[in-house]
Amino acid sequence: MKTLYIECKMGAAGDMLMAALYELTEEKEAFLAAMNRIFGSSIQITPATQRSCGIAGTHMQVKILHTGETPESADAHGEHTHPHHEHYNYASILEKIDSLPLPEEVRSHARAIYRLLGEAESKVHGTTIDQIHFHEVGSLDALCDIVGCCLLIDYLKPEQILASPIHVGNGTVSCAHGTLPVPAPATAELLKGIPYYTGEIQTELCTPTGAAILKHFVSSYGNMPTLSIDAVGTGIGAKDLPTADCVRIFCGNAEESEQDQILDLSCNLDDMTGEALGYVMELLLDEGALDVYYESIYMKKNRPGTLLHCLCPIPERERFEHLIFTNTTTRGIRVQRFSRAKLDVRMEEIQTDYGIIWRKISEGYGVTHVKYEYDDVKRIAKKYRLTLEEVIEMAERCLEEEQE
Repeated sequence: MKTLYIECKMGAAGDMLMAALYELTEEKEAFLAAMNRIFGSSIQITPATQRSCGIAGTHMQVKILHTGETPESADAHGEHTHPHHEHYNYASILEKIDSLPLPEEVRSHARAIYRLLGEAESKVHGTTIDQIHFHEVGSLDALCDIVGCCLLIDYLKPEQILASPIHVGNGTVSCAHGTLPVPAPATAELLKGIPYYTGEIQTELCTPTGAAILKHFVSSYGNMPTLSIDAVGTGIGAKDLPTADCVRIFCGNAEESEQDQILDLSCNLDDMTGEALGYVMELLLDEGALDVYYESIYMKKNRPGTLLHCLCPIPERERFEHLIFTNTTTRGIRVQRFSRAKLDVRMEEIQTDYGIIWRKISEGYGVTHVKYEYDDVKRIAKKYRLTLEEVIEMAERCLEEEQE
């Protein structure tokens, strides 16, 4: 499985992520040509080899061109701090993205990332997303970072993207709203449910743009899994720090036996009714839990009780803990991390004279399992007074006829 693993020991900023991804792609010239073409006379992007604590990598020099200015006459700041930013509201950002001559999938990813940014900013400022005016994250250079990362990931086409816990830095950061603590409020909002730490370095290491890009693309955070590494991309930042200011992205293939990681959130319950327990199970499943189940147990003084298990993705830990604390009487939740092997699943639609029936096909490890969606089968069986077996046989005949 083609995997990107993002090492965030020195945080994550949009330009550093773009530079690291740029080092990994074999389509460097096509990328630069596309980026400099789609932004027209607004931006000029030039990669430059740079070192931090002796480590060589790529730093993306972004020239913001003002009216009447050419790439040759512009001052290449190399940092994303320019004195004259344009600021946009959420609607105008979407219009700008939609106008870019890029594949729809790339534009869709960019829109989703700005949606995350807008929701975080609106929650922090106590307003609606339509009232937000993007400052640092809404300027052209940040738009360039986001679109550039989306385009490069489209070039690389990884099957999964993983990351380490994120070093966010410490101290304070100056922005359009004044001096704020690190992580900045919008960054902290974006990183909910994602493991991060502050450390001793007194500066902002993870920007809102970097946090939003990670939140959108990364499926799991933790130690690097077993990978057969093909390439390493290093994106260099602009800060002079005692530790190398860089983001590294490892590109490789996960071992065939590599298992993904999930969490088991569990707690003992002895003072809830059966109806309440049924509601909790239904709620957690509706919220996206991978599975929910109960076990009968005996607790202190031989009291009969119930052991709740909620299986969820690692990044969703905080959300599901909140749901369990809110909807049960427990005062504590145990957390266990498990590796799991799973089959690949795809859905197949079957057209019948009585309506559509979906079936789930699970494949891998040399086995194939086929299961018809129960709700579809039951609906047709009840409506036309058939048995479940008759409905399944009809679906299989329709499938055979279609394949012929």
